[in-house]
Amino acid sequence: MKTAYIGIDMLFPALQALEKNKADILKIFTCKTDNITEFNTEICGFAEKHHIPLQMTRITSDDIQKLKEQGCELIICGGYYYKIPITEEIPMVNIHPSLLPYGRGAWPMPLAILNGLSETGITIHKISAGFDEGDIILQRKTEISPTDNLETLTNKLLSHIPDMIQELLGNFDYLYLNAQPQGYGEYQKCPSEYDYPLSENSEYNYADLILRAFYGYECIYKSAEKTYSLIKGVICPESQYQNGDFRVKNGVIKAKKVIKL
Repeated sequence: MKTAYIGIDMLFPALQALEKNKADILKIFTCKTDNITEFNTEICGFAEKHHIPLQMTRITSDDIQKLKEQGCELIICGGYYYKIPITEEIPMVNIHPSLLPYGRGAWPMPLAILNGLSETGITIHKISAGFDEGDIILQRKTEISPTDNLETLTNKLLSHIPDMIQELLGNFDYLYLNAQPQGYGEYQKCPSEYDYPLSENSEYNYADLILRAFYGYECIYKSAEKTYSLIKGVICPESQYQNGDFRVKNGVIKAKKVIKL
């Protein structure tokens, strides 16, 4: 099946699964990332290794038309910063890390943890004019444990992707034709680390929740005089305090990377 892939490293297993299922990948589109918390290095490396054309600039309607002329039969998106031009001439699907219609929005995984959900999932749906509103093609559920952080939850979600891509390509016409409308859902605002600052006055359990929800990304810690960005922070008992740790009530935060803001 002739395909084009759009995405960053977050959902890289989808691109690997396309290769494993012998899809003919005509072109890969990605975008610039900070390569600190979000990356495109695996996507770029894959394109180079397999001699697949790679585009870093924003995808346009002209790019879609060129894909059509090449005989492209499917466009798959796995995380992208920009709105993709819609066409009816090539089937277009998106991989979204929530159980749509719940969790529409750019970053639903931290919100699933922050909101105390017991389960979430991953959805492959048609790309439509509205963000994350297209008909549902495939879904898989994932349990959220009380100790999950963003990294462990993301890995759970990613584990479903190979089988979902195999099923999608193996029975595409039927699945696409029988996709189900989502029904009512609300778009969730993308969470920002600045909405959840921590300090020495933060309760232990609250600090743990924030650190888990944004694990691998920035968490903001404010002291009396300084503000820090903490990456991959974990909460520990107060007795484990060492120089360079950050205090909260009855505990300390140990972070793998600290940036003074």
